[in-house]
Amino acid sequence: MQKETIEITTATITMDKLLKFSGVADTGGQAFMMVEDGVVRLNGQLVTEKRKQVHPGDVVNINDQIELTVIAEAE
Repeated sequence: MQKETIEITTATITMDKLLKFSGVADTGGQAFMMVEDGVVRLNGQLVTEKRKQVHPGDVVNINDQIELTVIAEAE
């Protein structure tokens, strides 16, 4: 499994933007399709909301192949 740490500069980020920002999805539309296809999990729970809020400390899993750990930007 490919594991990455994604640093965000805001308090939260929407799932579609996170998938695009991390490079997992090339476009917002592709990110939406990944959620619709049921391959995205947030902290182990299936994501059905395309604009689900993701916070630092959350772990996003895509198709059991990619794991993104979200952290806050270091000050």
